[in-house]
Amino acid sequence: MLSGCYTALMTPFTDAYDVDYGSLEQLVEFQIAGGVSGILAVGTTGESPTLNWEEHNEVVRIVAEKCKGKCQSIAGTGSNNTSETLQSTEHAVHVGADAALLVDPYYNGPSSLEIRREYVAPVAAKFPQMELIPYVIPGRTGCQLLPEDLQILNEQFANVNHVKEATASLDNMKRTRECCGADFTIVSGDDGMTFDMMTDPAVKASGVISVASNIAPRAVQEMTALLAQGKTAEGEQLMKALGPLFGIVTVKTQEDTPQGSVGCRARNPLGTKTLMAVLGMSAGTCRQPLGKMTKNGLNVVLEAGRTVWKNNPEILQPIGDFFNVDVEARLHDDSFQAGLTYDSY
Repeated sequence: MLSGCYTALMTPFTDAYDVDYGSLEQLVEFQIAGGVSGILAVGTTGESPTLNWEEHNEVVRIVAEKCKGKCQSIAGTGSNNTSETLQSTEHAVHVGADAALLVDPYYNGPSSLEIRREYVAPVAAKFPQMELIPYVIPGRTGCQLLPEDLQILNEQFANVNHVKEATASLDNMKRTRECCGADFTIVSGDDGMTFDMMTDPAVKASGVISVASNIAPRAVQEMTALLAQGKTAEGEQLMKALGPLFGIVTVKTQEDTPQGSVGCRARNPLGTKTLMAVLGMSAGTCRQPLGKMTKNGLNVVLEAGRTVWKNNPEILQPIGDFFNVDVEARLHDDSFQAGLTYDSY
């Protein structure tokens, strides 16, 4: 069973948009030092849509090898092409990953029936030795594997025992528990909902595949451990302390243009990766078509980091210790923000 904090690891890029494999190893080491239960390589937070398959497989290999004997490794092998997913999962098996994450097939939008029969089932049948984790996030994919089909998969295949749940619907999660039973593992795919998912007796999530743990692995791991132990008050206190980091997974601002005000939404991983850059972590830039934040967006990100540092510096101090940086200085010195925003809208 998956339990605790699994970090949806950022893929670091150089300024020339090449994968920075040296920095990748450093980020993995930081997560392991933070005591996480596991690391997800090349999930959507890891910008999987922009990696070619050679890069994708190399990231999976590095993460699997560095995690071996220290924590679990999950390979993001899903796509909107079952043939590619089969090839990627075969590679994940070969390099020793502990599990594979299969995001619902985005854009081409199969029905739940098709997702089950034409996507998850072929992978589960071909690789019975690999634990599979369907990833349900309809807001990104435009389709959804339903709880009823999850139950059928769980019944048919011994290696489909988990789901990463990011529907934002507690009703859907409750239906998953109802369909799939007490032994089925529900893992949060949304940092901000982890507390509710783990404390709701009709959901009983066991942990989170987290974005915020890229920055605060030890704190997110501790939060999930407290909640798993039934220490709800202590877990809630830590959840509130982490709240500003959860809040920058998506950053919404209003921006002025010559034609009037428009809404701008910086989606994951841009906000969190920008804060990592401010803090001196080795995450690098995002790869196009993701780009930079607006100045308003950066201010939201900075305020989140400063709030956590002011109220709970112990959450961010491991960054200072590991990367040998002055966290407070980096959060307040404008020079560390150079190049992180567009000059204008």
